[in-house]
Amino acid sequence: MNRHRSLSYRCKVSACVCLLALVFGFLVPIVAFAQSAIADEQKIATQIDKDRDGMIAMLEKVVNIESPTEDLAGVKAVGAFFRKEFDALGMKTRWIDMPAAQNRAGHLIAETSGKKGKRILIIGHMDTVLRGEKFRREGDKVFGTGIADMKGGIVMIVFALKAMHAAGALKDSQITVLLTGDEEDNCDPISICRGDMIEAAKRSDLVLSFEGTVGNTATVGRRGASSWTIEIDSKTGHSSQIFKPAMGDGGIFEASRILNEFRTQLGGEEYLTFNPSLIVGGTTATAKNAEGNATGKTNVVAAKVVIDGDLRFISEEQKERTRAKMREIVAKNLPGTTAKITFFDSIPAMTPVAGNYDLLKQLDQVSRELGFGPVTALDPGERGAGDIAYISNLLPSLDGIGIGGGGNSHAKGEYATVDRLAELTKRGTVLIYRLTR
Repeated sequence: MNRHRSLSYRCKVSACVCLLALVFGFLVPIVAFAQSAIADEQKIATQIDKDRDGMIAMLEKVVNIESPTEDLAGVKAVGAFFRKEFDALGMKTRWIDMPAAQNRAGHLIAETSGKKGKRILIIGHMDTVLRGEKFRREGDKVFGTGIADMKGGIVMIVFALKAMHAAGALKDSQITVLLTGDEEDNCDPISICRGDMIEAAKRSDLVLSFEGTVGNTATVGRRGASSWTIEIDSKTGHSSQIFKPAMGDGGIFEASRILNEFRTQLGGEEYLTFNPSLIVGGTTATAKNAEGNATGKTNVVAAKVVIDGDLRFISEEQKERTRAKMREIVAKNLPGTTAKITFFDSIPAMTPVAGNYDLLKQLDQVSRELGFGPVTALDPGERGAGDIAYISNLLPSLDGIGIGGGGNSHAKGEYATVDRLAELTKRGTVLIYRLTR
């Protein structure tokens, strides 16, 4: 009996030892991996601290290269500048020219060839709306055309990859950087002008965009943008005959009716806006390229009205539903008038979806662990349209993680702040690092 118990006891001890060995065998590589990851993240943070002045120096150089969308040589010069930086990191780079008919400079692509972790697409744009303001610094504010939108974000991308390279973590990663040359005034058709971006998205697991950070937020949704034109024709003649059955109400009253119905029937819906930006009307009226001309006399009923406007929306469903209602309103004409509305697509919406919020959750965790505090979602109504929306329907997407404190974008006096530059770059770099492990 005692012998049996002794044998049973030895078997139990042996089983425990085997179990412990098995568990320990699993834990050793896990612990080693965790220690390696912590060491890499520390190297990344240290490198970014060392590079802070270099980031500002690079920002000055690239901001002083003027690159409004229509300046093809200027945009290409910015591309050549950044291409050298990516080449120096051992990335495979290429420039994609747009066909001459599109009158756009093209795009820059830089890629790593590793196999580790998630396949990350990082996007940005090299063009600006305006030209002319050179770099200058006043304390923690840095000024210059395109400094916030979004050359500062591209500089952060470069130094994020530099830090990963210094930590030995870049070569094994799967990263594609795509910088467009016409985000501020994108060309058509999408199949040509954003075809390479769409193909890159199909080869990726997620996309990050380094447009400017707003406070302690990141962007999970951006409204789309489209435009519309209303053309109104009406009977014309002596003004004393207006409202009579033979004459009708005239084109300008019809325009007033349509716009007021838009306001009363469609106004107030969350994330939906529609703005009549140009209206011309009279005996004759023409509008083209945001300019209009009209002629008329006070004793003549207006025969022609043209209205141009834009439409902002958070989803394709919202856009199409709103367009249907606008068509319905336009079709109910006042006596003696006819009207038609034409819609023009521009940039789709980046609709907030679960995958975007998951990326935000990961960024928030990185930020908290680095001691930088929580990161919340920016209200989509606070952000305009952007390139990321062309591909956000294909894969999880996160935007608004670039340079902070931007102001006066698309205007004179554009600026960003550099007090949090190292912090924001560390936050974005560690997120990229963790996603590629």
